[in-house]
Amino acid sequence: MSEPVYEVVWPLGASMYNPQATAREVTDLSGKTVCQLWDWVFRGNEIFPAVAEILSKRYPGIKFVHYDVFGNTHSPKEREIVAHLPEMLRDQGCDAVISGVGA
Repeated sequence: MSEPVYEVVWPLGASMYNPQATAREVTDLSGKTVCQLWDWVFRGNEIFPAVAEILSKRYPGIKFVHYDVFGNTHSPKEREIVAHLPEMLRDQGCDAVISGVGA
């Protein structure tokens, strides 16, 4: 009795998106503007202030744009909010983003 023979196929499908170049790394947050994005799901109202306090002690002149400015990134208006994020981040002079999502 012989063993069965199986044809081998690659388990991953073809890529469905065009990779984009990423932004350059921000190595020093001193004097930079950090924008906060949140989905209103898991304790962001506690976590963002704690992170801002720690980063403010480490990086002089750091500024934060509160997540309220951008809206809930996981809401019935999610598509609209996400579609306008690049423009909103530019308008706020954003150098870096902290995006908080629920656990």
